Amino acid sequence: MSQPQYHDLGIFSDWVNEAARQQSLFPIADPGPATQQRVREVLGFCEGNETPLGAEVNHQWEKDGLVGEAISWSVGYGPRTEAWLLKPAHAKDPLPGIVALYEHGGFKYLGKEKIAIGPTDPLPFMPNWWDKYYGGRPFANALAHAGFAVLIHDPFLWGSRRFPQNVMPEWTAQAFTGLQDSNWLNYGIPYEIGLYNFAASQHEHQIEKLCTVLGTTLAGVVSHEDRIAVNYLRSRPDVDARHIGCVGLSGGGARAALLQATHPHMHATVVVAMMASYAEMLNRDVTRHTWLLFPKGWSRFGDWPDLAACRAPSPLLVQYNLADELFAQEAMQAAHDRLTHHYQTVGCAEAYQGEFYAGPHKFDLAMQQSAFKWLATQLK
Repeated sequence: MSQPQYHDLGIFSDWVNEAARQQSLFPIADPGPATQQRVREVLGFCEGNETPLGAEVNHQWEKDGLVGEAISWSVGYGPRTEAWLLKPAHAKDPLPGIVALYEHGGFKYLGKEKIAIGPTDPLPFMPNWWDKYYGGRPFANALAHAGFAVLIHDPFLWGSRRFPQNVMPEWTAQAFTGLQDSNWLNYGIPYEIGLYNFAASQHEHQIEKLCTVLGTTLAGVVSHEDRIAVNYLRSRPDVDARHIGCVGLSGGGARAALLQATHPHMHATVVVAMMASYAEMLNRDVTRHTWLLFPKGWSRFGDWPDLAACRAPSPLLVQYNLADELFAQEAMQAAHDRLTHHYQTVGCAEAYQGEFYAGPHKFDLAMQQSAFKWLATQLK
């Protein structure tokens, strides 16, 4: 049998076979308590207190048929988490709650502002961002108009929880050169924000090293903070704690999959453009992605779709883009087949739904419409 050649490995393509000889790679991890516990052990940061500390409402507003609140809380380290809560104006009964998770996008300077409009007008360049990824609109506001209480918060590394630029001087120096060759400025994004984003993308590798030294993973830390946000949402009297869901594109889809795997009260999850099997990603797709997709050591125990399905039959919708520049079609199809197998195995095939759309990496209006309808069916 000839040795497969991998674009990103070149003359070391045979390393893959040796890794598989040394240990099991991507074995099927069946849904259930054993896999759920293994996921938590691999992620780290899954055993501590996950109650938001000192939560407070800092500001309230009503605009465009929605009521909004600016909220903050502490996770116990670093600056306070800032969040927005959006819901329909004049809603009387507790609403199903959704945690809306924004894309990674290499864009860490901002957080919640990437998918929502808060009390003030959006920054001038945000419509260009929404055109590229979200069908021209901030989808969190649209989700609130659809009848949900929607929480949009900043986790570790983003927005109000980002690292200051002065702690990454070596990456900033490289960014001065690299920014000129990137597409950051094409969106009308100010130079200083593009510079920060470029440096922060490189800084993420340093953060993953620090996570390893601290016995955790970036995926584990971010998911820990996302679970704290879910617990805040569930604590509100205007939210029906029995009906909680989450939805996210790309890096937000990775966070959604991690929430689906680790939060026992996540009742419906939508993963958009962030589902693929590791083996089929090896050729050229691994290097394009965030560490959120690759919790250290998980591939010894299972594949990415196994993690997402470990709480099956908990309802899961995955949306795939057939021309997604970040994933090969065979990687997405393999993940879809594996998820289908898991949900069939637990006797609830209908609880998993996979949808395939034409076009590139995105969460456009047609995808949003389908996702919102599915969430309403699951949570109302």
